[in-house]
Amino acid sequence: MAFRRAVHRLTTPVDQLDREDLAEFCRAQGFAPIAEIRPRTRAATGGEVRSTRVVPRAGAPALEVTFSDGNGSAIAVFLGRRAIAGMTPGRKLAVAGTAALDGRMPLFYNPDYTFLE
Repeated sequence: MAFRRAVHRLTTPVDQLDREDLAEFCRAQGFAPIAEIRPRTRAATGGEVRSTRVVPRAGAPALEVTFSDGNGSAIAVFLGRRAIAGMTPGRKLAVAGTAALDGRMPLFYNPDYTFLE
């Protein structure tokens, strides 16, 4: 079993291994898989921050944080914020709130969040 895992880790691309490790971390934390989140439902999920950007929404700044659980991605939008201390790519976080749908990606407006690790 250990030999098979070692061979798998040596022959698999690094980005795929990173996604698998992140998915395992999210499962261990008890997060709802992002791919299974439905619009207009309350969900507690999380993952790793992939990107942050400030965009105008209704004439005010909004910080958009894209995060991934290894299998899917979601966006957390913080209205009226230009930055959040510690919200940087690579940081793991837990997010809880009501999900909306933006295209095919779940969207959380002003969710509760907690940094992990």
